[in-house]
Amino acid sequence: MIPNVLSIAGSDPSGGAGIQADLKAISANGGYAMAVLTALTAQNTQGVRAARLIEPDFIRAQLDAIFEDIEVQAVKIGMLGSAPIIRCVAEVLSGRNLPVVLDPVMVAKSGDRLLAAEAVAALPELLPLASVITPNLPEAADLLGAPEATSRAGMQDQAHVLRALGARAVLLKGGHLPGGDSPDLLVTETGESWIEAPRIAGDAAHGTGCTLSSALATQLAQGLPLPEACARAKHYISGAIAGARHLSVGKGHGPTDHFFAQRT
Repeated sequence: MIPNVLSIAGSDPSGGAGIQADLKAISANGGYAMAVLTALTAQNTQGVRAARLIEPDFIRAQLDAIFEDIEVQAVKIGMLGSAPIIRCVAEVLSGRNLPVVLDPVMVAKSGDRLLAAEAVAALPELLPLASVITPNLPEAADLLGAPEATSRAGMQDQAHVLRALGARAVLLKGGHLPGGDSPDLLVTETGESWIEAPRIAGDAAHGTGCTLSSALATQLAQGLPLPEACARAKHYISGAIAGARHLSVGKGHGPTDHFFAQRT
């Protein structure tokens, strides 16, 4: 049976990130994709021009409509934007026994902020509900109020501190590390493991976090254990980044090719 996977995130009209990327990644990984919008943005590959947050009451109405009618096998959470939205999502998901992947979207690839600074303090309210959180190095530093990690040892330190804040597991993405590799670190209650991949040259960086977290949620929805699900999601995003050479979208940070496997 195809699993139903719900993304709770903002919209990207250029299609490379946000809900649009999530729907593609979920579909490409074998899930039935659903979406609850938290924000509308005016953006492209060069940056975010404007953003409008959806009222929490309407977000709750969307979530209630899904959960009252459809059995959800996994949830991916992306852009939330404000403390009231964070609390709304936390209240609806509380007590539901299903995999939740939290991608703490704070800053777009262009540098535009997508989570109000004062809302960062509310984000830990969601951590105990998450099966795994998937920050990149700048997001981890933002969450911890610390300098960005610049080494594997620094990644290990910050990942363990993040897990101590309440998350059951942390997948800390090392794409911002210097060098020719792009290692991710998975930390769980039973230990840690590195997921290795070479760095892929190019500008296809728009929406990579959204894409990876949605792929991971879909793998978990299919019943895979977390380490294997993370490894498969990493393999998928590497292929999507490499496949972007066949795309010609925008003048800035281009999107990944979510359906690369259908073209190889």
